[in-house]
Amino acid sequence: MQIPGHIDPVTTGTVPLRGGNRIDLIGLTRDAIGGVLVEAGLDAKAAKLRAKQIWHWMYHRGVTDFEAMTDIAKAMRPWLTDRFIIGRPTVREAQVSSDGTRKWLLAAADGQEYEMVFIPDADRGTLCVSSQVGCTLNCRFCHTGTMRLVRNLAAGEIVGQVMLARDELGEWPKGTMAGFGPDPEDDEDDEGGNYTADGRILTNIVMMGMGEPLYNFDEVKGALKIVMDGDGLALSRRRITLSTSGVVPMMARAGEEIGVNLAVSLHAVSKEIRDEIVPLNRKYGIDELLKACADYPGAGNSRRITFEYVMLKDKNDSDDDARELVRLIREYGLHAKVNLIPFNPWPGAMYECSSPERVRAFSNLIFKAGISAPVRTPRGRDIMAACGQLKSAATKPSRAELDRIAEEKQAALG
Repeated sequence: MQIPGHIDPVTTGTVPLRGGNRIDLIGLTRDAIGGVLVEAGLDAKAAKLRAKQIWHWMYHRGVTDFEAMTDIAKAMRPWLTDRFIIGRPTVREAQVSSDGTRKWLLAAADGQEYEMVFIPDADRGTLCVSSQVGCTLNCRFCHTGTMRLVRNLAAGEIVGQVMLARDELGEWPKGTMAGFGPDPEDDEDDEGGNYTADGRILTNIVMMGMGEPLYNFDEVKGALKIVMDGDGLALSRRRITLSTSGVVPMMARAGEEIGVNLAVSLHAVSKEIRDEIVPLNRKYGIDELLKACADYPGAGNSRRITFEYVMLKDKNDSDDDARELVRLIREYGLHAKVNLIPFNPWPGAMYECSSPERVRAFSNLIFKAGISAPVRTPRGRDIMAACGQLKSAATKPSRAELDRIAEEKQAALG
């Protein structure tokens, strides 16, 4: 869809099929799966049944081999294998931090690379998912923002990250489907019946990886609809958070059409500083952004908006900045919390992290005003997996080149 205003030209849905002449079913809706089955020669009634079965095996069981789909007739399985695949991203590199954080460098079918991160905690496991190869924006504290945008990720590539993470974590249900209604056309005796439900390790998803999700709205929406589908991955919308740097025209649609939690990369409370560190602010200013937050569908006491605020030494971390943040939240009547993020350094970064004492003082001022302001514990710094550190490219551009990239992006955004 066209987003109001002049933005970076991006492409999506044009990547080569991973299976050559076979169609990759990951990322397709049930109706779309039924449609490609009809195109391949099945009648509409049979296609609807097979689509339902395939959907269950793909998204509830994590199966990638049609031969393992034991409630589909034996004779049908080779026919499916010849025409379709159930793909996954290619893992180029996998790293594990000393704190248990895991990062994967992934490759798409066209060779483009992107990253995802899994962060384990005692009571949850959070997957940080990418939406673009590179990024449309040029937030100056963010490593990903130093990359040129290559293209959007398609819905299947976004869902594929979740599927691969569940593969790697070993959390798919185990056992057979005996007693769960085998195909009446099949004479296979599916012995065992030792099916067990999955134990969730991956409990939360944040669209906070590489890219600006709202500049890839349709594909992100399609992917998250699959993730939230009750007959498949079945992750509650309350456990999914979409982060934006402030693409104001798309925020209401995100609330209405996707309905997940919203996180806003605020990072500054004055025009001068936010223009510098989040240059999208020159297009959609703080007042316009906060008004969109106030109007976000479903926002309220039980569903607060999260403001992400990276702590940069002598840039946005003063007591006056904290007081102004409180004032703005109150002025717009926002039900919000503030996540304070100690800046995570990366090679060539032009900022330093605020001292722990300064971060605590900033947090205390906000807490005293009755607004939650927890300090996020940095995770995965030793493998460049922390917030703002993701970047798949191995190149190390000069400061002049980084400035040129930033200027090009800003000119494209208008």
